[in-house]
Amino acid sequence: MPQLKNSKEPICKEQPIGLIGAGGHSKVIQEMIAAHPDYSLCAVLDDQFEETTTKSSILYGPISMSQELRETIPHMKWLIAIGQNESRQLVKERLAFGNTAFATLIHPRAVVSPSAIIGRGAVVMATAVVQADAAIGEHAIINTGSIVEHDCILESFVHLSPGAVLTGCVSVRKGTHIGAGAVVIPGTSIGSWTIIGAGATVTKDIHDQKVAVGIPAREIKDRREGGGK
Repeated sequence: MPQLKNSKEPICKEQPIGLIGAGGHSKVIQEMIAAHPDYSLCAVLDDQFEETTTKSSILYGPISMSQELRETIPHMKWLIAIGQNESRQLVKERLAFGNTAFATLIHPRAVVSPSAIIGRGAVVMATAVVQADAAIGEHAIINTGSIVEHDCILESFVHLSPGAVLTGCVSVRKGTHIGAGAVVIPGTSIGSWTIIGAGATVTKDIHDQKVAVGIPAREIKDRREGGGK
């Protein structure tokens, strides 16, 4: 495991947050943390970083540093800032952190009902809306401007892209990605590890591990046939 070049802890205010992932999705998460009054970004870990560096009091280094940081800053919370669902789950398994190690991040300009449930590791981005009695699973992404209406259930590792709309009582199973601007009508169920294309309108149930596109959405591919999950 790489050693910290500087034995001092990163300077952190409020609740310190460590991110796993340094790509485009991570950039958005970093800005969300900067906008949040209760959190302070302290570390960004990604295997693209071969060495440990510190910039503006934020530590950058490989993912293997996470264990050392957990010992150095035991009260730090973590987020997996990776947009791709399968990769996010693989990193979660690799880290082997307990659920309490992860933060739940809600942008100050998101609207979340007091009766909604948001799981650990999940993020709700700017101008997103999560309505009454909706349940968002662990490590899910509710992206910019998306809407989760009343009584929807999203399982873990779901990714709702910008501008997507889930009307009431929609069920989305584990690992499914719903594309930008897609609409899902009330009472519809979408299976696990499925992809709903951008702009699609889902009017009937979609099975596990499918790719569905169009208006109305229809299943065009089985992901298992193309080497999907």
